[in-house]
Amino acid sequence: MRRFSLWMKAHPAFGDSLIAGILLIFDMAVGLSTADRGVSFSAFLAVTLLMLGPLPFRRYHPLGTSYLILAGGYLQLFTHGGEGGIPVRMSDFALAIALYTLVAYIGRKSALIYSCWLLAGTLLWAVFQVGELQAVFLVFLVFMVFGFSWAMGEFIGARRAYQSELEQRLKLLETERDQQAKIAVGEERSRIARELHDVVAHAVSVMIVHADGAAYTIRSQPEVAENAVRTIAETGRLALTEMRRLLGVLRSEDAETQWAPQPDARGVVELAENTRAAGVPVRLEINGDVEDLPAGVGLSIYRIVQEALTNTIKHAGAGTTATVRLSRSPEELRLEVVDNGFGTPHDVVKVSGGNGLIGMRERAAVLGGEFEAGPNPGGGWRVRACFPLAA
Repeated sequence: MRRFSLWMKAHPAFGDSLIAGILLIFDMAVGLSTADRGVSFSAFLAVTLLMLGPLPFRRYHPLGTSYLILAGGYLQLFTHGGEGGIPVRMSDFALAIALYTLVAYIGRKSALIYSCWLLAGTLLWAVFQVGELQAVFLVFLVFMVFGFSWAMGEFIGARRAYQSELEQRLKLLETERDQQAKIAVGEERSRIARELHDVVAHAVSVMIVHADGAAYTIRSQPEVAENAVRTIAETGRLALTEMRRLLGVLRSEDAETQWAPQPDARGVVELAENTRAAGVPVRLEINGDVEDLPAGVGLSIYRIVQEALTNTIKHAGAGTTATVRLSRSPEELRLEVVDNGFGTPHDVVKVSGGNGLIGMRERAAVLGGEFEAGPNPGGGWRVRACFPLAA
């Protein structure tokens, strides 16, 4: 039954054709008895078809079909609507259906104009039937039918408008949900990409420097080479642990993710020591307390310093020194990483693809901070970041 109802809803012309067919059968039964009234059967049939024929198309062309039915209603006044003619036919219900269609599908203005024509035709019909006692009752009955048709049209039209608005809202909500999901996925991918880039770039740079050093000293200074290999192994293990932590976020919900504390600004001291071990002297200057920073700010400080020192190791060249300055005030936290190497912005973009600089800028922007990177006037490279703390 439900499938049939859905099919009927998907094919409304079938239901309208069924209604027109039922009305036609009843009218034909009346038409066969019109001989004794002096009514031509051919005229009766032509008017009936004119009034019932447009019904299957009323949903597709409401205005045109309604006025065709109205024309048939006026025509019957001149063919078999006079005194002694047929007072009421089943096809007259097509006029009420047309009024309902205009109210539900077009609007009140068109329906009101149509109602005026119906009123005029009804009055003419009443004049033609004035000789019969039931004329007043029939007029009242006709107006009741037309009033009921208008009320049903208002109800169905309001329901259709509500359903249409509800469908539009659901589509907008679905589109908005999909857009938010895409934005969330993009942000999460960017965040994971930044984390992986920072971890891998720093670890690999340190490992390459120590591997080169071990290759140069393995014959002349085996102890130094051995320490370099140990540093490579330790750096690789740390990087692998952090990569496993990051990749654990991407596991399924059923899997148990191994969580670990995120690095913060206190890890900058260890970064400076690792960079010194890699052969680049680093001076660390910290003004103010950086131990109780917000988690997001602390992580961003750590990653920006990590990426800046990694770029120093990769691009600054031999004999480079670096300085890391952290300065905290009640309103903001300022970070500056400066080296005196010979690397240029072109070198950084060419070698790394610019992902490191993009990641640092994104980290600062997410927290409402400012970021600046570029060559020093006196040579070298400078990275600056400022994070608001008042909020």
